Amino acid sequence: MRIRKIVTIAEVINGEGRGEAVRPVTRVAGAGIIYNPHAGRFVDDVSDLFSVGYELGVMLMKHMLPLLPAPAESYGKAAIVGVNGDLEHGHALLHPKLGKAMRDPIGGGQSLIPSSARVGPAGATVDIPLGHKDDQWSFDHFDAMTICVPDSPRPDEILMAIAIADGGRPIPRVGKARTAT
Repeated sequence: MRIRKIVTIAEVINGEGRGEAVRPVTRVAGAGIIYNPHAGRFVDDVSDLFSVGYELGVMLMKHMLPLLPAPAESYGKAAIVGVNGDLEHGHALLHPKLGKAMRDPIGGGQSLIPSSARVGPAGATVDIPLGHKDDQWSFDHFDAMTICVPDSPRPDEILMAIAIADGGRPIPRVGKARTAT
């Protein structure tokens, strides 16, 4: 794994729209920009990226956790593959090993980790979907954190990002459904 850089973004949300947050919500995202070993060619087997996702996830969580003032309640992951890459390169980082790197330091997590991946140029944005770590039907935690690293990913790179938050949306009014509808 060749890492060009790591970026950490923290935001504290005290209000939304014209309302004041029930309590401040902190969201933290970490992005690792790595060289894509498969850029510019088609490969059938992308499993070499599975462990890279795990290792990068461990590294990002170490940078992120000190910035979260309360225990993590929600999480998510995303990737932007540079234009010389393939969408599957991003998914290979996100699945199947990254989850363990995210769950272990926050003490578990019963829910699937929401994810998204796309191919894009340097400066592209990506929405990191967020969901409650233990209750997949907590509507108050359905959210997203949008990030952008202006010089990333370059054509032969992948930007892998993860996010954690110590709460749901700042002024939830949808309700806390507990069963599928």
